[in-house]
Amino acid sequence: MLIVGMVNAVTTKDDDKVTLLELYPDFTDKFEMFSGYLDIGNTSKSLHYMFVTSQNDAETDPLLIWFNGGPGCSSMLGFMQEHGPYVIENNSTDFVVNNYSWNTNASVLYIEQPAGVGYSYCDPKIAEDCTFTDMSASNDTIVALVEWFARFPDFMKNELHVSGESYGGIYVPYLVMQINEFNKNNATKDDEINLKSMIVGNGVTNWTYDTTPATVTELYWRSLISQ
Repeated sequence: MLIVGMVNAVTTKDDDKVTLLELYPDFTDKFEMFSGYLDIGNTSKSLHYMFVTSQNDAETDPLLIWFNGGPGCSSMLGFMQEHGPYVIENNSTDFVVNNYSWNTNASVLYIEQPAGVGYSYCDPKIAEDCTFTDMSASNDTIVALVEWFARFPDFMKNELHVSGESYGGIYVPYLVMQINEFNKNNATKDDEINLKSMIVGNGVTNWTYDTTPATVTELYWRSLISQ
């Protein structure tokens, strides 16, 4: 069953806007950056997000959601080392400008999920809030996404592309399914999420077929096991 839970839409995007980073004062010269939490109503769960607007034309450029995989990998890896506007290179502790940032021509929303991953959290004393299946995680993510759009309604009209890597091969299609169900069952025409595509790199689609054989191959290739 697909579930769209209650959200607590009390925070505004202005509360989440990053206005000054003392060590990197030029971070937001070419775009806006936001960091905040999306609460899952009636639970202890709260999902952290980072959002950077397009450096080109935020009003018309696509909106892209990004998930790192794992399961359990923080999407801050994508933001800080893969395709964010500033990245930390290997063997360094300093951010440098990323000339290949995805927000060159798209606004990018990084979501850390499920709760307990990265800066997202749940109360460990409440077992059901910190235990997940692929479906229950996607139930929370669609709630978080609907809350995010409540804070950023101007982006409802932008084309949405859901993307991820590795276990994103599960996260991405599950969220796409949830968005389709939301559009069919919960949204008026004006409230529909403008979903256009999903993008998966190096994706897990079936743990048995994708992961177990790959583990044996990788171990042998790295000379950790013999023939």
